[in-house]
Amino acid sequence: MFTVAFYGCLLAELVPVPIEVPLTRKDAGSQQVGFLLGSCGVALALTTDACQKGLPKAQTGEVAAFKGWPPLTWLVIDGKHLTKPPKDWHPSAQDAGAGTAYIEYKTSKEGSTVGVAVSHASLLAQCQALTQACGYSEAETLTNVLDFKRDAGLWHGVLTSVMNRMHVVSIPYALMKANPLSWIQKVCAYKARAALVKSRDMHWSLLAQRGQRDVSLSSLRLLVVADGANPWSISSCDAFLNVFQARGLRPEVICPCASSPEALTVAIRRPPDLGGPPARRAVLSMSCLSHGVIRLDAEEKLSVLTVQDVGQVMPGANMCVVKVEGTPYLCKTDEVGEICVNSSATATAYYGLLGITKNIFETVPVTAGGAPVSDRPFTRTGLLGFIGPDNLVFVVGKLDGLMVVGVRRHNADDIVATALAVEPMKFVYRGRIAVFSVTVLHDDRVVLVAEQRPDASEEDSFQWMSRVLQAIDSIHQVGVYCLALVPANTLPKAPLGGIHVSETKQRFLEGMLHPCNVLMCPHTCVTNLPKPRQKQPEVGPASMVVGNLVAGKRIAQASGRELSHLEDSDQARKLLFLPDVLRWRASTTPEHLLFLLLSAKGTVTSTTTCIQLHKKAERVAAALMEKARLTTGAHVALVYPPGVDLIAAFYGCLYCGCVPVTVRPPHPQNLATTLPTVKMIVEVSKSACVLTTQAITRLLKSKEALAAVDVRTWPTILDTDDIPKKKVASIFRPPSPDVLAYLDFSVSTTGILAGVKMSHAATSALCRSIKLQCELYPSRQIAICLDPYCGLGFALWCLCSVYSGHQSVLVPPPELETNVSLWLWAVSQYKARVTFCSYSVMEMCARGLGAQTAVLRMKGVNLSCVRTCMVVAEERPRIALTQSFSKLFRDLGLPARAVSTTFGCRVNVAICLQGTAGPDPTTVYVDMRALRHDRVRLVERGSPHSLPLTESGKILPGVKVIIAHSETRGPLGDSHLGEVWVSSPHSATGYYTVYGEEGLHADHFSARLSFGDTQTVWARTGFLGFLRRTELTDASGERHDALYVVGSLDETLELRGMRYHPVDIETSVIRAHRSIAECAVFTWTNLLVVVVELDGLEQDALDLVALVTNVVLEEHHLVVGVVVIVDPGVIPINSRGEKQRMHLRDGFLADQLDPIYVAYNM
Repeated sequence: MFTVAFYGCLLAELVPVPIEVPLTRKDAGSQQVGFLLGSCGVALALTTDACQKGLPKAQTGEVAAFKGWPPLTWLVIDGKHLTKPPKDWHPSAQDAGAGTAYIEYKTSKEGSTVGVAVSHASLLAQCQALTQACGYSEAETLTNVLDFKRDAGLWHGVLTSVMNRMHVVSIPYALMKANPLSWIQKVCAYKARAALVKSRDMHWSLLAQRGQRDVSLSSLRLLVVADGANPWSISSCDAFLNVFQARGLRPEVICPCASSPEALTVAIRRPPDLGGPPARRAVLSMSCLSHGVIRLDAEEKLSVLTVQDVGQVMPGANMCVVKVEGTPYLCKTDEVGEICVNSSATATAYYGLLGITKNIFETVPVTAGGAPVSDRPFTRTGLLGFIGPDNLVFVVGKLDGLMVVGVRRHNADDIVATALAVEPMKFVYRGRIAVFSVTVLHDDRVVLVAEQRPDASEEDSFQWMSRVLQAIDSIHQVGVYCLALVPANTLPKAPLGGIHVSETKQRFLEGMLHPCNVLMCPHTCVTNLPKPRQKQPEVGPASMVVGNLVAGKRIAQASGRELSHLEDSDQARKLLFLPDVLRWRASTTPEHLLFLLLSAKGTVTSTTTCIQLHKKAERVAAALMEKARLTTGAHVALVYPPGVDLIAAFYGCLYCGCVPVTVRPPHPQNLATTLPTVKMIVEVSKSACVLTTQAITRLLKSKEALAAVDVRTWPTILDTDDIPKKKVASIFRPPSPDVLAYLDFSVSTTGILAGVKMSHAATSALCRSIKLQCELYPSRQIAICLDPYCGLGFALWCLCSVYSGHQSVLVPPPELETNVSLWLWAVSQYKARVTFCSYSVMEMCARGLGAQTAVLRMKGVNLSCVRTCMVVAEERPRIALTQSFSKLFRDLGLPARAVSTTFGCRVNVAICLQGTAGPDPTTVYVDMRALRHDRVRLVERGSPHSLPLTESGKILPGVKVIIAHSETRGPLGDSHLGEVWVSSPHSATGYYTVYGEEGLHADHFSARLSFGDTQTVWARTGFLGFLRRTELTDASGERHDALYVVGSLDETLELRGMRYHPVDIETSVIRAHRSIAECAVFTWTNLLVVVVELDGLEQDALDLVALVTNVVLEEHHLVVGVVVIVDPGVIPINSRGEKQRMHLRDGFLADQLDPIYVAYNM
């Protein structure tokens, strides 16, 4: 029926476009075929009854619309569906002109499909040339196993056969699969003179022939091997001849040929009776071939390629071999190049694509001197080869399968052949292997994908993989970048059962291949990484500084507003200490509300006025002195959930001269990991007593607690829920402002528990600074959704309201787990102009409420009251999160400029805070590559490798910041990267650690510059950043200096002599695939370990290995050593929303992560 339809189109002067029957809506490459049909303007599809029944249908019963296809009318052409033409109808006579006769589709290496147009004249010339070359005559029988819709199957089996009035026996692929001997049986039955096969058909029939007796191939005079140009066809031909020579097959009958969609038949071997020269073969050195040179070699070596000739050029054609790249210069006789043909029997164009048509179909080969070889254009065949003795053509590969690794060229087919030679039948399913290259870091990398047999074990697969790597390395001297095994029958199939390579490559790059085993070898393959950086000796400090300039730039120094003129009022002098402020407020404004605590339902669970807080604090102080018998200066651990009890206990401690230490309570569902931290802080802080609630007291002494810690060694535990109403005789007043007020303990992201000492003077200075920056007065209301245990979160929760008198609406972050919208609802309900949150709260809102803004609006949530919403953080501002939050809640009235970040660290919990006045935070773009070299290079937005950095709020009043070199300790210039040093009255006075390691860290709190201003005492923050003077003016009218924080020095990774910030690598990795929910990186020995949380099916897990390796190589020039794929929630994150990378590293080394897959990149 195909032949009838094809010739029917030719008679009706229509252009047939033969394609495969689409079996499903997701056939490999089907979308590309649709694009081709659309670009050819196809509107009619001819098919048979049987095919039409097999097509996927829509619900209406019509043939389904395929993705990317134009709308088609389907016409069934079986006899009963068509009427006979009228008697007087005759097709119009045509001359064989340049008009297009038919279009054959061709899929390129990249997966795009183009239509190759063949004119009427070429079609006729091709048939005549084949008739002459093969000696076809009338009434001969031809057995055809090939696809008759295209290529050699169409030229021999449909076109030339009709021209010569031959008999054709077509054997469909489905029958060949069921009975691989069917073609040989038909040759015997019909005494066929010619047969048209591929190497695969010969191979299959060899495996199936064992029991067959009465098979004779003596009638054959011509066995055309259509893929004779493939390097492995020679072994199929030899093996076939070996077996069937005894059954009448003559050696000279085997005729390999070479063809390409553009040039049609390029060359074919002629039998001796048609005057062909004797067949030859060449044994070529593989390594010379990779340099494009032909050198003969000894046959017994493994690293050789044996190729057979594909006969001579077609009658009436000229052939030459030209350089593959650049100008088409003729090759020398010992060079491999692309074969070009000039003949009337080649295709004429890529349909509708004029540009690439000119390159391929109108090439003008030139001599070394630049003179054209011929006045007629040549067609490039896409075949790589050379012309040998007797003008025989040898093909060593295809341009589509060419992979240029470094300067050497490798052919995909050769690598497949090598892989198949490694115990092929035992392991690889039906020999299905695809090899292609992907570009990573400006070079092609070899990827090999194989289907493994269903019964293969994990051990088999790794053994096979390591052997394949060794074989390819020794034979081709090229490293395989990635070797992936997939389950049997899962690779996309080409129409006749081969592997659809471009679709496989596409799936690999999109992370849709779903392998069951992966081996990456980037360490051996990637040889073009930039050289590791060598540190240069620094210029001596004294030669750099001149007045206030460093190397020609202004010294990077900035400060907040001055505090001095505020000290004049008596009030400020009298109320130097926070306990005094609370007593003063309790006596002057006893009923003024200070705190409102909200529950998950949004109801107020408790309110506290000045007098209530004062009385509660007195009761706690009395209990500490009488029940616990503590003396002044004793340390007291406060283990409370976020709430007012915590605040009362804090002031109770101050009232009796004890030093409070706030500790996050253990999590009842997770005592094993949270309780040891509580115990450790209690021990390290030398707490003499634990103040807590009744519920937590029970928890600390429970059976479950016994499993985690030694409960007998707790100090005195006082339950403050039922203490008697007593007053203290006198409230303690510190003898000097430098007396310790409280200890602030926190676990850093690198896993270090550090407590800092805060004096009374520093505590008051901190409150004063925040009051001025945020304009806090008794009439103000602010909403706080922060953990109240350390840093700025503690100060805002417990200290600031008492100092400034404003009302704080307290939203405990744990309540958001049951009601995500609680914080935003509270801000709207209480019309808070100022609100504080943490990154984890912001992320919960963005994820949990992003799609529900309409619902919130209906509930009356309105954020237009917010002047400033500050994220309390000790890290580089997360621009992506703050921007998406602003965009999401813009619908609820959140002003675009409201969201900003704060910056603090262990030595000073509040260095920057946006506040209510002053210019908006600015954003700059820096070159990520320069950052690795500790340099700041400002670039335009959107330029490659650009990284946005936003200012971390405004520097607080009374705070001075300078940027110093972390090693030489000299001051640095404007826009230079260095360590941020801070000098301020509210800096902590030192670390408090039980091991007395203060000596190690003394310089964190009392550093001095090595030159320049050597008098000022600075605290070192441990963060890298830079100051930049902007065009904006601040409140005092001066030009505004912006502080940009880049990251913590402790967190940075030193790799290849450069400094990397983990967050940059993690951002790249998260972008690599949609299933990556979270990622963390750390180093182990010298290896970079990437831990990825998979938010998807486990079958996607191995897809991530290659994508993660690729993206880190491309964007950061680093080779990933280990990729660990884990379930969501495995990467530990602290209450500030920071990743605990060191905890993760310890878990990885102790094998506690329970990973889905661990890939060790070799």
